[in-house]
Amino acid sequence: MTHASRLAAALSVAGLAALAACATPPGRFGGDPGRGEKVVAEWCAACHSVRGVESDQDRAPTYEQIAQRPGRDRAYLAAFLEEDHFPMSTYRLLDDEKADVVALIVSLKK
Repeated sequence: MTHASRLAAALSVAGLAALAACATPPGRFGGDPGRGEKVVAEWCAACHSVRGVESDQDRAPTYEQIAQRPGRDRAYLAAFLEEDHFPMSTYRLLDDEKADVVALIVSLKK
């Protein structure tokens, strides 16, 4: 195999890998905000609203309020969802669901 043939083969493999990465579902790399909204509607709506400002002291902050807090980036939120914290320790989200919730919160950052 000549140098040009090897180079062409390597570029073809790299192109296929890039195409496969583009076709990967959003949850695989970083989550999907739309799916995150469905997850929080099912599991989190009793305490959290997604948008607006929560004025009821008995409810948790909205995800929009959380997104505006300093330091609430993707890494912080992902680590936070890995830890148990009262009263949220009564259920568990799957890894893809956590990624989707993080993507939702990050998408609400203004």
